[in-house]
Amino acid sequence: MVVYEKGTKNWSAFSPDIPGCGSMGDELDDTRANMREAIELYLAETLKAQEPVPEATATNVNFDEFDPEHKAQYFVEWLRVSLPESIRETQAA
Repeated sequence: MVVYEKGTKNWSAFSPDIPGCGSMGDELDDTRANMREAIELYLAETLKAQEPVPEATATNVNFDEFDPEHKAQYFVEWLRVSLPESIRETQAA
């Protein structure tokens, strides 16, 4: 799951399942592409370091945690990403 926030001049994004993995862009489509690239890079580097890949478990977002006054505009979606080959092999087994 990816949460997008509209700023005054751009968009930002984060995934609740991958702390610290975020991105920005001038338009929503730019931000989506940048976020996809960030997640795919994160997954590849995590596997390369032989660390466990976090499972996608988030099903909702508590906006009160970071926007208690609900001043921003948000968009939430399930973003499709390409998995590294080693994850695909594990899933097929």
